[in-house]
Amino acid sequence: MISRNTVQRQIVLGAVRSLPIHPTAEEIYSYIAKIHPTISKGTVYRNLNLLAEQGEVLRVRIPDGADRFDFRSDCHYHIRCTRCSRVFDVDMPYREDFLQEVADTHGFIFDGYDIAFTGVCPDCQ
Repeated sequence: MISRNTVQRQIVLGAVRSLPIHPTAEEIYSYIAKIHPTISKGTVYRNLNLLAEQGEVLRVRIPDGADRFDFRSDCHYHIRCTRCSRVFDVDMPYREDFLQEVADTHGFIFDGYDIAFTGVCPDCQ
C-alpha cells in the first residue's frame, strides 16, 4: 500500500528536523500545536509512526521511557542522560558486522539490534 505524502506528514517531518534534541511524540505535538493549533495529537502520532515505518525518521526506543524520534535515519548509536533523560547521538562508527559476532545458543534469528549508552550529560554534571 502506497501512502500519500500529506501536508500533515510534512509538518510532522519538519518538526522532527527542527527539534534536533531527539524529541518525544508529545514534545513534537506541543511544538506543532503552537504553530498549527487545529492539528490533533492523533494526527501527529499517526504520522510519526508512518515516518518511522518509511525510514524518514528513526524511532529511538527508550527502556522505561517514551520513544524518541531522530531526524537522522542512518544507523548510529545514542546515549541517554540518566538525570535529564535527553538523548544524544554518539560520534562513533556504526558496526555493520556486529550481529555476525554475536553467538546465539537459543535458536534466535536476528533481525537487528538497539544499543543505547547511558551516562550523565555535561549540563547535568
